[in-house]
Amino acid sequence: MRRPLQVTLLVLCGLGLLQSALFTDMCLRYVKPGMRPLLIASGLVLLVLGIAEAVAREGRKGHGGHGDAQQGHDAHHGHDHAAVPRVAWLLLLPALSLLFYAPPALGAYTASRQPAKVVAEQDSFDPLPKTSPLPLTLTDFTTRVQQDRSLAIKARTVRMSGLVTPAASGGSWYLTRIIISCCAADAQSVKVRIYSNGMPPANTWVSVTGNWHPGGKLGTKSAPVALDAQTVRKIPRPSNGYQDALPFPSA
Repeated sequence: MRRPLQVTLLVLCGLGLLQSALFTDMCLRYVKPGMRPLLIASGLVLLVLGIAEAVAREGRKGHGGHGDAQQGHDAHHGHDHAAVPRVAWLLLLPALSLLFYAPPALGAYTASRQPAKVVAEQDSFDPLPKTSPLPLTLTDFTTRVQQDRSLAIKARTVRMSGLVTPAASGGSWYLTRIIISCCAADAQSVKVRIYSNGMPPANTWVSVTGNWHPGGKLGTKSAPVALDAQTVRKIPRPSNGYQDALPFPSA
């Protein structure tokens, strides 16, 4: 690969990483917040390497162009090390996409094609606060419905937030949280089926208040992880949107 192309790729990749991680919050569409400092550091390293190589190349030109003479000698003997494989140009595409095209965040399309994340078994449960409506994560609601034999969730009004995901059958939809451990490649989803009058647009972030939708035997695996909605309110996407957690107060 020719030196100018190497320099261009290094600089473009470095600028792309800095654009997504330092100057905007775009990187949080694909990685957890803890990865952001590493992305910024990587972008700076790539940018410095690209600039250093460009400066060094100009320096070599200033000393008589020995590098160009060597390339000419190699080409004359039939082994031009500077030739660019055609496939190498494809490396420009991801580099340019970091700067000019940002793929959308994970959403309903991804969640609708994933099975719900398996919730870990829990042996004991603390008493629920008397707050009403009771704020719960989707995972907490799932474990209470299918594992808490004290039936503490019965007749309680709860409030949960998440992403609207269409269901295969009509009459209901899913409240979803997409969870990433490191990056978008390892994403998993937690879902609660919502029964309500109408469905908000897919990918809308909402806060839902309601009661457990009866069915099966509460406190066992036969109980449906579902909610009869009383209110559905649109909310901004929380900053901790890739966690199954209560929204931060600022959200």
